Amino acid sequence: MRADLAYTHAVPKAHRTGHTAALGVDWGLNTLLSAGAVQLNGEGRITALGAGAQFRAAGVLAKQHRLRRLSERLHTKADQYERLIAGHDDHRRAPKLDVLRSEIQHVSNRRSNLNDALAWAAARWTVDQAIAAGATVVYVEDLRSMEAGGMGRTLNTRLSQQVRGQIADRMRHLATEQGIAVVTVPARNTSKLCPHCLTPLRHRKAPDQPTLPGWKWAICPNQDCGWQGDRDHGAWRRIAARGLAHQATTVSDRASGHMAIRTVLDNLEANAVLTPTDKTSRKDRTKTGPTRRRSPRPAPRRRRAPSPARPRGRAGQRPEGHAHTDRTRLPRAAHRHQGVNTISTPTTGHQPRGAALGAGFHLHAHASPPRWETIPETQSNPGSHS
Repeated sequence: MRADLAYTHAVPKAHRTGHTAALGVDWGLNTLLSAGAVQLNGEGRITALGAGAQFRAAGVLAKQHRLRRLSERLHTKADQYERLIAGHDDHRRAPKLDVLRSEIQHVSNRRSNLNDALAWAAARWTVDQAIAAGATVVYVEDLRSMEAGGMGRTLNTRLSQQVRGQIADRMRHLATEQGIAVVTVPARNTSKLCPHCLTPLRHRKAPDQPTLPGWKWAICPNQDCGWQGDRDHGAWRRIAARGLAHQATTVSDRASGHMAIRTVLDNLEANAVLTPTDKTSRKDRTKTGPTRRRSPRPAPRRRRAPSPARPRGRAGQRPEGHAHTDRTRLPRAAHRHQGVNTISTPTTGHQPRGAALGAGFHLHAHASPPRWETIPETQSNPGSHS
């Protein structure tokens, strides 16, 4: 039996203003989300809390792109079959057309399930970032300012096929339960200007990926600033700082209730900059003495432990292995080709001497367990020591 019961529970109310800690979120293509937290201090300064993080979904987006291409090819085949059936009254192709239509529906369901799972994962990741940073508001780049044009057919299609709208809706749903407000912010010049001094940035290829196309690395030409980093990280800094500076202009939509900042004011934009924090080390790394000399060829790890003390009596002997060449008296069955079968007897306080007894054994090799059956004596090869 299954019961579907509706219930409600009280949640904290999200406020439009009065925020001191915020999370900025920037949309990307392969890097779906770039987010980081900033804090508004009492004197009006805005500082970044950490270096931020990215939600990478390149593999899922590539899978989504392949499913879209497959759906286009199936639709093309289905249209061709429909034209052949209508023009020549060839009803033999009708079963094939039904198979194509069922396959099209199957691919459509796969795309829908993939989009839904990706939207929930990205929204949950964003809200978790806000909770971890203690933020009371999430400032998201406004999707209306992102037009899928002028970037080629493939990139325009991938931009238009993104699940950004679903992610934003899931984000509002999960954030409301935690009392966190989600506010959209205009995205004008968020990737163009420096987040510290509002100087136009110079974009270069990424230092760690110089062969990939695109201008992903941003450098501030201002000598007094000198900021550089991933352009997506600079964008979320600008979005979060702009949201905190313009939080007094936040409005709520009457129909949907979504919060948004509609316009950017020049007098408030001048305060939407981040103050760089002092780079201090947690530990004093000043050199106080000479560097300790280390051997260029360290000993193996098993040799670093001290060897066990040699036992007084004879420990267990093994029938295999080769003896040292400098030994005058060979142990019993020292050679592999000897047909000698020996039985070792455990002794009290047994400490094996390793290669000293069996010549070629591991240092910590133990004697074989005793066998209590009787073994007849066998004659060894002439000339060997028994």
